[in-house]
Amino acid sequence: MNSLDFDKRPEDTRVVVAMSGGVDSSVVAGLLKRQGYDVIGITLQLYDHGAAVHRAGSCCAGQDIDDARRVCETLGIPHYVLDYERRFLETVINPFMESYVAGETPIPCVSCNQTVKFADLLVTAKELGADALATGHYIRSRPNPTEGDPDRRALYRPVDAERDQSYFLFATTQEQIDYLRFPLGDMSKAAVRELAAEMGLVVAAKPDSQDICFVPQGKYSDVINKLRPEAALSGSIVHLDGRVLGQHEGILHYTIGQRRGIGIATGEPLYVVHLDARSKRVIVGPKEALDTRRIYLRDVNWLGDESLLATAEDGFDCFAKVRSTRPPKPAKFFAGPQGVYIELEEGEPGVAPGQACALYSAPGEDARVYGGGFIERSEKDASAEVLLKQLLSAHEAA
Repeated sequence: MNSLDFDKRPEDTRVVVAMSGGVDSSVVAGLLKRQGYDVIGITLQLYDHGAAVHRAGSCCAGQDIDDARRVCETLGIPHYVLDYERRFLETVINPFMESYVAGETPIPCVSCNQTVKFADLLVTAKELGADALATGHYIRSRPNPTEGDPDRRALYRPVDAERDQSYFLFATTQEQIDYLRFPLGDMSKAAVRELAAEMGLVVAAKPDSQDICFVPQGKYSDVINKLRPEAALSGSIVHLDGRVLGQHEGILHYTIGQRRGIGIATGEPLYVVHLDARSKRVIVGPKEALDTRRIYLRDVNWLGDESLLATAEDGFDCFAKVRSTRPPKPAKFFAGPQGVYIELEEGEPGVAPGQACALYSAPGEDARVYGGGFIERSEKDASAEVLLKQLLSAHEAA
């Protein structure tokens, strides 16, 4: 077996590398070229927001495309640029806006991986006769012997926990996982930058891309205001106890768990606990009202063994990650007549619809990724849940 788990020589193995113009994907291309693989670099042009294409932290546009081209020239590998702007707009930006306007907190990186990167680009890689599509994500994959199929692979958290990107890859399908390779899963970010410098790559010191790479100034609302100006409708800021505390200029300016910049002064710390898109209300309350124990999921993607899923109606122990920056926490996963949901052993504040929930076998670096889903709704602290339901019901009745 070669380093990518193919039973043939590296020089007989063609690999397409998804190159964003950043240091991670560039090092992947360099490593595979150094190991003797037949490497092709492909960059997707995803968006063009003027000055945004030159800002630090962007990817897949403007200067980033030029950086990817220069890296390929240094490595001596072919490089192609595919114009996916329309596809990216249709499958990532538009659904992102619809979700945000509906009062959710969407994760555009997950949608990008689901569509243009791991679906469309994967098809292109196969058309080029590639044995695999490699990316610079920090996650590990390896054959899963428990399934009995030598070509079936499983996902695991990476060695570098601070760079763990498994949260954004929970929706990767089994077919995609079997074709994908992630050479950086066993490396630290520091080691990757050292390799980039050693290889003489122009991106060795380039800043990392950001989760909201297509947002010019780092604000979701800016993109929505530009493309959907009619979405910024004003409404009321309401306390859980029913008091109207003020007015806002659009729920798209708020997120669950937000404290600063709410726009009201009451003498007590208040947090956004719910966004009522139907009535255009921002509902606020005390911090304890954010505490969440039960989270219902939609569009669940299961990557664990089927034998484990069979026990889900009665629930099985796992670990759940509801934010990319938080470690996985003990939870119980249920799938039955009441729906698909998890119960957290410890409460989690600020859980918002639209966010991702990734599931794992354990909390550490060798944890297997069971998959996950998008958060449909959650149940908060018991007293806060009662007040919220009363507030929503009263408005509907009116």
